[in-house]
Amino acid sequence: MAADKEQFYQILTTLLSVDNNVRTQAEEAYSNLAIETKVSHLIVAIQDGTLAEDSRQMSAVLLRRLFSNEFLDFYPKLPPESQAQLKQQVIIAIQQEQSDQLRHKVCEVAAEVARNLIDDDGNNQWPEFLQFLFQCANAPSPVLKEAALQLFTSVPGVFGNQQNNYLDLIKQMLMHSLSTTETYEVRFQAVRAVGAFIIIHDRETQILKHFNDLLMPMLMVMAESIQQQQDDTLLKVLIDLAENVPKFLRPQLLPIYEMCMKIFSDAASLDSWRQLALEVMVTLAEMAPAMVRKNADKYIAQLVPVVLQFMADLEEEEDWGKSDELLDEENDSNNVVAEAALDRLACGLGGKTILPLVTQHLPAMLANPDWKQRHAALMALSAIGEGCHKQMEDMLSQIINGVPGVMQGALSYLQDPHPRVRYAACNAIGQMSTDFAPVFQKEFHSTVVPNLIMLLDDNDNPRVQAHAGAALVNFAEDCPKHILTGYLDALMGKLEAILSSKFKELVEKGTKLVLEQVVTTIASVADTAEYEFIAYYDRLMPCLKYIIKNSENEELKLLRGKTIECVTLIGVAVGGEKFQNDATEVMDMLLKTHGEGVELPDDDPQTSYMISAWSRICKVLGRNFEQYLPLVMGPVMRTASMKPDVAL
Repeated sequence: MAADKEQFYQILTTLLSVDNNVRTQAEEAYSNLAIETKVSHLIVAIQDGTLAEDSRQMSAVLLRRLFSNEFLDFYPKLPPESQAQLKQQVIIAIQQEQSDQLRHKVCEVAAEVARNLIDDDGNNQWPEFLQFLFQCANAPSPVLKEAALQLFTSVPGVFGNQQNNYLDLIKQMLMHSLSTTETYEVRFQAVRAVGAFIIIHDRETQILKHFNDLLMPMLMVMAESIQQQQDDTLLKVLIDLAENVPKFLRPQLLPIYEMCMKIFSDAASLDSWRQLALEVMVTLAEMAPAMVRKNADKYIAQLVPVVLQFMADLEEEEDWGKSDELLDEENDSNNVVAEAALDRLACGLGGKTILPLVTQHLPAMLANPDWKQRHAALMALSAIGEGCHKQMEDMLSQIINGVPGVMQGALSYLQDPHPRVRYAACNAIGQMSTDFAPVFQKEFHSTVVPNLIMLLDDNDNPRVQAHAGAALVNFAEDCPKHILTGYLDALMGKLEAILSSKFKELVEKGTKLVLEQVVTTIASVADTAEYEFIAYYDRLMPCLKYIIKNSENEELKLLRGKTIECVTLIGVAVGGEKFQNDATEVMDMLLKTHGEGVELPDDDPQTSYMISAWSRICKVLGRNFEQYLPLVMGPVMRTASMKPDVAL
């Protein structure tokens, strides 16, 4: 046994190795051990004070993982005395002298066992655990109190079907743990425990009422954690409560907004804390809008201008407009977080509340010499369209064309001296084209289309140029056909010229951002113009086919996919008679890439474009598509069987 133990300790040590090969061998040796052997050795290792701290922590992690995945595979097979011994050893391990980190990990092990020992009928098959929980909660040692609260946080349903008999005891334990006589660590853990318990009873009004007196002491501990700004866990607890049980927070709604406004408005606070405070306020506005409108309207009036300033927190980036890549902004940057917050506030509280608060600040921001302020104002217009739809629709003319002596309209900022402001103006026009279609197109086409066409000439700033093309896509998608056809010559003249010049640029310099966008814009125009597009067919098709044929490099796959989409949308627009010969040629090109026996990687950007293109070509060719079915069905079925990266 001693030799076995030594060998096991050797495996543990090796599992922590930074050398991949060494670690892989240790993982293999560990996985070959029987479950019972692993469990007994891991429990011994956790309790062995002579073993290095990192090995003991690793043992706790492995044991928790094992209980999480395989508990029911081995525990029921153990004789009753071995089961009792295992449970006893886990409890002993918590009470040992050890570091805080190790104790927390051991508590997670115990919680996993407790979770597995509550059966489907809610019977707790480990009554000693409940006794231990109360024993620790009432112990003089703050360390054991904290352990009890951590266990309860991990398994708040541990009382199973006996919970009603214990409700007063649970409340008393939590209330006592929150009292100012306890250490900060105990109170901190108590807030987490209350949060976990309340959230699993989010639909049980009686329990929520019964525990409501805990809210005030919880907020006091939260305020203390905010002052320390070391661990933001409690603000996250508050966000969870706001999302799941906003009504539970109603009695303290104003103090919560007061506390969060204080952090959010404080430029000296860490950005991560400011963002969490904002998240609490926005989540409450989304989940309980009537409650917030009725009780916290003064805080919303204070919140909106600070959000607008948060949106202006942008980095100066030299040559930003010249980038040939659409670099997504960091999701956790202040301006992105603030923009999403404004959108959510508008959707949650509605236009009557939010629109006046935004518009009263826009004139000064739009007139500000600092480009960041103008940028933020235009992005705000993009963000609130969905939530403020009804109210904004009535004042679209003032927003687009401006109010003499009060503010310039959004359109004029398409000619702003700063490229990022021009970009934001494109964003606003594009978003409003979608949010207010087709009213927007009918009322403003005569000024919007010429201005966007003009911005397509911003050759010094490809990112702005591409965004003007993207705004035209939004405009064209829901534009009544008779309006768009009035601009076809001007639009297509410009788009053809850019297609030609940017294709030349691709060959000479390898730049492709604007080319990718122009191809998409042409596709969108063709989709709306339908048969009217036939006038441009012969001039465009050779260039587009050339791109498909000659862009098989890795970095050109997206361009190729978008060009495939463009060609087939044009084909559907002009009809089979015109497109038939090219359809066959394009189909042959596509099958070389994605035909029988050829598998593209799952993440290849061409795949989705290709399959949509086949369906369009099928629509155009009709029965003549039959010859291709055996070749395309394999890739279609493979794609259909792919597991999504994200499931909702």
